[in-house]
Amino acid sequence: MHLKHATMFEYSKEILTKVSFDRELFRKELFKAIKWLTADEKKLLMIWCLATFQDKYGSIISQAFRQVIR
Repeated sequence: MHLKHATMFEYSKEILTKVSFDRELFRKELFKAIKWLTADEKKLLMIWCLATFQDKYGSIISQAFRQVIR
């Protein structure tokens, strides 16, 4: 994994954690993060999101990653 991508992956997790207080901000930032990451990183982010935010934002996460898991 390239350093740039690893950094973007970690940055995405940090941003999602910071905006998790607001449903619409979380949705916006999640969709933005998915555009930036590689296919493997998207899968890792999906796993992290489900483990961290499934109870709160499960429907948003499912919607956001629908294309990734195909």
